[in-house]
Amino acid sequence: MDEFRDVSVVRLRDGVRTTDRDLAATEEPLEIRLHGRAFAVVMRTPGADRELAAGFLFSERVLTGADDLAAIERCPHPSAEHPDNILDVTLAGGREAALDELLSHRRQVMTNASCGMCGRLTIEAVRADTPAIDSRIGVAAATLGALPSRLREAQGVFDRTGGLHAAGLFTADGGLEDAAEDIGRHNAVDKVIGRRLLGRALPLSDRLLCVSGRTSFEIVQKAALAGIPVVAAVSAPTTLAIDLAAHVGVTLVGFVRDGGFNVYTHPARVR
Repeated sequence: MDEFRDVSVVRLRDGVRTTDRDLAATEEPLEIRLHGRAFAVVMRTPGADRELAAGFLFSERVLTGADDLAAIERCPHPSAEHPDNILDVTLAGGREAALDELLSHRRQVMTNASCGMCGRLTIEAVRADTPAIDSRIGVAAATLGALPSRLREAQGVFDRTGGLHAAGLFTADGGLEDAAEDIGRHNAVDKVIGRRLLGRALPLSDRLLCVSGRTSFEIVQKAALAGIPVVAAVSAPTTLAIDLAAHVGVTLVGFVRDGGFNVYTHPARVR
């Protein structure tokens, strides 16, 4: 399934109407099942679906690490209408034994592109589940200021469609290690973190996360669960994002543009 497709448009420029073709970012539902039982439906851009599912389940605390995961497979039933949009996750060890409890503590919902905290019952539960970060990482101001432009260089689908957000994982000196695009910032973050979970590379206590757009509560929550101590964005954070970052020890940076930025929490990490 492609990340974008060709569509017909009518363009109006300077009073002139023309018929043309354009590229639009793909939005499709991804149903995530646990042992064949429906758990959540996530609206996403196809691509890196296994990583997205792993990162999503990690942020939902269904998975606490790679050892909790036995398999992630496409729907095997030939009668399924859209098997490419269904993933069945098999848990391992104690998580499999706790399947009924896991399902009972979460509600099945459909998320949209702007909502990432989709399965948790209360904000208080998320706060309680998110450990405080203790990282001695230091980041130069010039390094932070350059993150959005380096992330932008990795947004190939955005160049074609103009319709996707991105998340990038960086080293402390600003090297881009991984990036993902999606209609939702939180999905892009899940893809990046999920890839690291599948590679048994968590926690990420010496890495930086940069996201396009604003920073919301769920972005900070996902980063904190992965151990990421610094989150930067080109736009503003929400009040809940600021409160959670302060609570869990994340350095939250916003409005990173034109060589400047605002540091909202834990500024000591910025040199």
